[in-house]
Amino acid sequence: MGVPKRKTSKARRDKRRAHDYLTTTSLSRCPQCNEMRLPHRVCPTCGYYHDRLVLESEEE
Repeated sequence: MGVPKRKTSKARRDKRRAHDYLTTTSLSRCPQCNEMRLPHRVCPTCGYYHDRLVLESEEE
């Protein structure tokens, strides 16, 4: 069974964990209602996707 011969230093450990972090979600502005929404998805506010009405909103 493989057992470490030496203690892993803090620098080596932290270099390995350099990519373990959370990223913020990217948002884009809806061209119809100018609300922030997730890219490549239907706008939850107005229901448009690429200048086409996909979902009927409850306001109308």
